Amino acid sequence: MMYTRLSNSFVGLVRWMNNSSFEEYLEEHKTLIYSQIGVSMMPLLRQGKDLLEVRRKGPERAQVGDVVLYRRPPDQYVLHRVVKVRPEDYVILGDNTIHREMGIRDEDILGIMTGYVRGGRHHQVTELGYRVYTWVIMHTIPLRIGIKKIIMGIRKSAGRAYRSVRAWLHRHGN
Repeated sequence: MMYTRLSNSFVGLVRWMNNSSFEEYLEEHKTLIYSQIGVSMMPLLRQGKDLLEVRRKGPERAQVGDVVLYRRPPDQYVLHRVVKVRPEDYVILGDNTIHREMGIRDEDILGIMTGYVRGGRHHQVTELGYRVYTWVIMHTIPLRIGIKKIIMGIRKSAGRAYRSVRAWLHRHGN
């Protein structure tokens, strides 16, 4: 399925959103199509390149693996994945993050992602490729977090070493 009129719809959405909130838009239109800001859901969603489609959440509970749009008080909207459903709340984690967010309640969740648009082609979360991606993401959380922490530690150490060498060279006139 190709999105041919998406740009006009998106422009209309942006104009409407300047005077409204995601909550109001979803209440009126039931579905929201927008572009994500940030890298927390890479590689699934690319900032400024992909559009995502979110439907308003009803009374049903979100499921493990769902990508949800929720409001983090006071005024921050976040799109991350549900990694655990608990009786009173959810544990949420971005695909490209290492910190789980606890205590997200049903009333915090505005909508659930139903699809995304990449390169003009619409993809549904029910497609086999997306379901395989979700399975891999969900079953490699500890490994991905561990690797990311190691990489962050290496970068931090390399930065300190670089600054130390520069300081030493500066002190010794080189």
